[in-house]
Amino acid sequence: MPAARESLLDAAYAALARRPWSAVRMVDVAAAAGVSRQTLYNEFGSKDGLARALVRREADGYLAGVDRALTGHSDLCDRLTATAEWITSAARENALVRAMLTGCWSERLPFPALSAVPSTSAVPAQRRADGPLPSPGDFVALVRDRAVTVLAGPGTPKSDTADLARSCELAVRLALSCVAASPGEGGVADLVRSVLQRQAD
Repeated sequence: MPAARESLLDAAYAALARRPWSAVRMVDVAAAAGVSRQTLYNEFGSKDGLARALVRREADGYLAGVDRALTGHSDLCDRLTATAEWITSAARENALVRAMLTGCWSERLPFPALSAVPSTSAVPAQRRADGPLPSPGDFVALVRDRAVTVLAGPGTPKSDTADLARSCELAVRLALSCVAASPGEGGVADLVRSVLQRQAD
């Protein structure tokens, strides 16, 4: 991603932390990024284009964190537990991620349509941002499928892959329930481990 585009997205994200999206001005985002307002419009086309690009970047960052959690351990239970912990911490720390995962968009946040919008942008990253954005259900499926891909070894029987997919989806959905209502003592890790161990017995 070109440096100017990334700086503009950083500036938009920082502005969103200080004020509602409706009060974020394009001229202020451009000034904070150290570029002209014309550069901002060349990159994103409009404030809605900026919103879509910001949501797309945060979605990509969230999924990159899922990938790191899935590969950071050797044990299946530890990998799914780390993934569940990442889901809850990412949602706790990033209001855009929380909104994407739950579908609960506050008035403070941009709320771009999830369906694709017509794009005339010459910028490939913006054409991608103008494409469809993931819904909460899409995120569940994306994380489940990534987990299955990482955790299922080559030659894994289809029946075992189906069981693994159920375990992965269960861990994701447990984590999302902890986003909506904080878990008790022990947190999401204890909850996911205990459920996965019961499933294995």
